Amino acid sequence: MSKYFVFLSLFIGFTGVLNAQMYEPVQWKSGINESGEIVFYATVERGWHLYDMNLPEGGPIPTSFEFEEVRGAELIGKVFSDSKITGQYDDLFKMTVHWFVENPTFIQKLKIKDRETFLITGSINYMSCNDESCIPGKEDFKFTAAMLPPNVAVAKTTEAVSSSPAVEPTDTEKYGTDLLSAVFPESPLTDSRDTFSLSDDWKPVITELQSLGNNVSSSNKSGLLIFILGFGGGFLALLTPCVWPVIPMTVSFFLKRSKTDRKKAVADALTYGLAIVVIYLLLGLLITALFGASALNDLSTNAVFNLLFFALLIIFAVSFFGAFELVLPSSWVNKMDRKAESTTGMISIFFMAFTLVLVSFSCTGPIIGTLLVEAAGMGSITGPAIGMLGFALALAVPFALFAMFPSWLRNLPQSGGWLNSVKVVLGFLELALALKFFSVADLAYGWRLLDREVFLVLWIVIFALLSFYLLGKIKFAHDSDLKHVSVPRLFLAIVSLAFVVYLVPGLWGAPLKAISAFSPPLYTQDFNLYQGEVHPKFFNYEEGMEYARKNDKPAMIDFTGYGCVNCREMEASVWADPRVKGIIDNDYVLISLYVDDKTKLKEPIEITEYDKTRKLKTVGDQWSYLQRHKFGANAQPFYVLLDKDGMPLAPAYAYNKQTDKFIRFLQAGIEQYKTKK
Repeated sequence: MSKYFVFLSLFIGFTGVLNAQMYEPVQWKSGINESGEIVFYATVERGWHLYDMNLPEGGPIPTSFEFEEVRGAELIGKVFSDSKITGQYDDLFKMTVHWFVENPTFIQKLKIKDRETFLITGSINYMSCNDESCIPGKEDFKFTAAMLPPNVAVAKTTEAVSSSPAVEPTDTEKYGTDLLSAVFPESPLTDSRDTFSLSDDWKPVITELQSLGNNVSSSNKSGLLIFILGFGGGFLALLTPCVWPVIPMTVSFFLKRSKTDRKKAVADALTYGLAIVVIYLLLGLLITALFGASALNDLSTNAVFNLLFFALLIIFAVSFFGAFELVLPSSWVNKMDRKAESTTGMISIFFMAFTLVLVSFSCTGPIIGTLLVEAAGMGSITGPAIGMLGFALALAVPFALFAMFPSWLRNLPQSGGWLNSVKVVLGFLELALALKFFSVADLAYGWRLLDREVFLVLWIVIFALLSFYLLGKIKFAHDSDLKHVSVPRLFLAIVSLAFVVYLVPGLWGAPLKAISAFSPPLYTQDFNLYQGEVHPKFFNYEEGMEYARKNDKPAMIDFTGYGCVNCREMEASVWADPRVKGIIDNDYVLISLYVDDKTKLKEPIEITEYDKTRKLKTVGDQWSYLQRHKFGANAQPFYVLLDKDGMPLAPAYAYNKQTDKFIRFLQAGIEQYKTKK
């Protein structure tokens, strides 16, 4: 029966070839590197896949290499590949089949004996399939003496290597520099085509996980971080031309309105500051109520939303540079102003505060928007409200202080050219930050338009130009003449230039931990000399669990996201520690599941959750549902250690950059795994 299916698949494939006029979805490149290794590289068209070299009999045609003539050399071992594979049960072949999830590289080690008579000929037999048809293929190859690198060693002794996909080495540097395109294939993260099946590995373990204790203490830290970001954003907004001149004007207004009763004037000013806090706090609560934490997290990695915000930040940056002025419709401001004049008491003060919010929008809008997106991406339901609270406090506190101590108003720096300089500096910062939002969409959808080196080059240029501006080498239309460089400008220029110098080694793979939360991950960089990263073994939950069972190792499940700032910080600060890297690489099977992977599933999956039926449409939806269904969690990063039966070995771990604590977390899982055995 299986032979019939093979014949049928071959017939379908042959028919497809005829219809496509010898269409070839797999293109091959090959060559010999300086280490005396033949490198075969297959470029597989998106939507197609190339089958593994080790398949059961009666299944599809495996990828195989046949050497017909070998002269002047000796083959060392068999052809092997360490490219990642995936698999699933195939109804057509009635068996589980495996294929490569990326453009695979194959290696055949050689011992060169005689350069003059060197000749190797042969062919590659393979089958490629998509959802509709399969196409068998054959590719002939021939290597002559002229194709040998000039400095390749003759009679070089090389140990034989097994053909197993898991065999080392994985260091791509040893493949040579002549075939860089062949040994740096596209990352499997951006080309995953994982399929869904609800197995025993998906059984909920929420109760068991809770009974082990709790390592998850990230919410307070995230809340504090959001508040600090909000307060910093509010402080920046305070120094803009839209807000700074309003402080003395507003405080003086309150003091003049109640000349005979200074206490009432101070109370009114304090109420004014409180009204600012309430308005921004209500805005944060309203956003959370409308969207919810989960929807906000999804929105923060949505391509359309991130591209829209990228465009808005570019527009705001251009406005900050003085090309044009962005203001809300004057009718809105006038209406609020009339309301403030026509009412009395607390309501009047509230409308005055609302007028300030509208008037200052052109300066505060991009800062607030950036803050809300960052707060939403942290997955906390109170995130937007906490961020807005910090932002509002930074704006409101000066009004309260100057109302209580009006004599301080005389010591305030006068409005002038320095405020425009602050605005231009914010423009440079908005321009740099805009790239981060484009990067999130680029990673989530696998476009690969803004790889790490491109991102770093753009940041280097932006912050170098900022340094030149601060030193007076660049001038915009609305800038005042700079007679001399002040000490604050000099120090800011030094910081900016130092940051540029810090970024430069990143072009060669330096980890740059300080910006790991903003820059694309290292795997997107083509030229990378850094070898300290921890690389997941699998990006599919069930495949990783199956591998862990076969190799008798515990699994470490890493729920992460392309837009997850805290995830990048954990990977750069904690995982990069040699002790942590050694434990993960040697003692665990690391399975990274990206909950914001926008790769479409072959078919939507219908699930019932909280008595509601919904569909999982992307790979990220699938892993997000797994995290909620099995572990009862929704925020990232989220780390769980599992045994071969999918049961937790230790309390879950979230965002906490204490390396020693993370090591204890990993060691506790290993000890429990050994105890269970």
